[in-house]
Amino acid sequence: MANPVGILTPEIFNDFREKFYADKKNLLAQNVCTKNNPLDACISRANTAETNHVFQHKITEVKPMTNQKNSGRCWIFATLNVMRIPFMRRHMLEDFEFSQPYLFFWDKIERCNFFLHNIVKTAKLGEKVEDRLVSFLLRDPINDGGQWDMICNLINRYGLVPKTCFPESWTTECTTRMNFLLTSKLREFAKILRTIVEENGSDDKIEKTILEQMAVIYRIVGICIGIPSEKITWEYYDKSKNYHCVGPITGLEFYKQYVKPYFNVDEKVCLVTDPRPSHPFNELYTVEYLGNIIGGRKVLYNNQPVETLLQLVAESIKDNEAVWFGCEVSKRFASKSGVHDLKAHDIEVMFGIDAQLGLKKPDRLIYGESCMTHAMVFTAFSYGEDTKVAKLRVENSWGEERGDKGYHVMTGDWFKEFVFEIVVDKKYVPADILAVFDKEAIVLPAWDPMGTLAE
Repeated sequence: MANPVGILTPEIFNDFREKFYADKKNLLAQNVCTKNNPLDACISRANTAETNHVFQHKITEVKPMTNQKNSGRCWIFATLNVMRIPFMRRHMLEDFEFSQPYLFFWDKIERCNFFLHNIVKTAKLGEKVEDRLVSFLLRDPINDGGQWDMICNLINRYGLVPKTCFPESWTTECTTRMNFLLTSKLREFAKILRTIVEENGSDDKIEKTILEQMAVIYRIVGICIGIPSEKITWEYYDKSKNYHCVGPITGLEFYKQYVKPYFNVDEKVCLVTDPRPSHPFNELYTVEYLGNIIGGRKVLYNNQPVETLLQLVAESIKDNEAVWFGCEVSKRFASKSGVHDLKAHDIEVMFGIDAQLGLKKPDRLIYGESCMTHAMVFTAFSYGEDTKVAKLRVENSWGEERGDKGYHVMTGDWFKEFVFEIVVDKKYVPADILAVFDKEAIVLPAWDPMGTLAE
């Protein structure tokens, strides 16, 4: 009897083996890669020699370099890194950080509440647990990551505080264990809520149950992270060593009085580039069930060509304004040297494949090969000989070990392939692009890659 189609037979493996050893380059590659990180072994010497951290247009950068450590809080770090620049200029500070743990605490609380209400909503719609939607919601109910509109929700409701007023805890720097506890409880709570809905329980009973569940969530998060004080007092020295004292004041009052005049999150807009044929440019999109606060603003995506995003980044930086952005950080990235470049690795030479770029950007989104995974900040750029943006400087939140004391270099070509969204002030955006925000948003399914959260 003949073997079924698709069986990998000994004859096939013999053919593979003979072809592998027939190419002596494979032997050298095997010797190198079995003793080293395969991607580090592929780093291009020629590319490294041509890379530098000198730029034509650069904003006034500030200290210290931040470090999110073992957490998925990049979206919070990137936002606060952008916001602290004008704040530090105004208050003449030598070094400063807003409290990332403060926003992280409130995001965990609000997002658990958001998740539980989504479970109720899907149950009322008759969605089964086995269906794709509910399965997706249950898969990772309390992800650390986020999107721009989600950070705006937190800041507009809870404000900001200096990091000295609410510092890191062990859990904020290593979130896995707390997330494990929260995930377990949220799935347990989801079953309880779905049972109430199936038994035609009243809305009052549902809300009472959610409040009881949220008390448990609050206790877990409060124990692991600490609980922010209702009011803070901030004492500091400016660059001239003059003493200042602010407070007692709430986080929201602190934002409105001391930060918002110099960085108003409501004056910033998020533009994305999604080149899939089914998602035309100059349209507004949102993702179903994506968010973090009940009653907060929706996550909205104004879809524009990537060249538009690159141009607006340049205009912002020339005006001394840093730019929040989201990208797929892991592709064609030389981590230790902090280089984002399509030519950073000689993968073709080592493995004989066109790694990661065999698919074009639209197809990478469609086939699950690409999505936004990380948020960082643009602080500088240079034009090339063709007057187009050739390279950009990137402030990351992984400490000082990589790149130029934590700053990375990104080529314009890498930007076009792996950057998916930017946030800029409205004043830099043409009126016709701003008008897209007035359109009714096209709703994408919860699992759409544009809903991926930056970690």
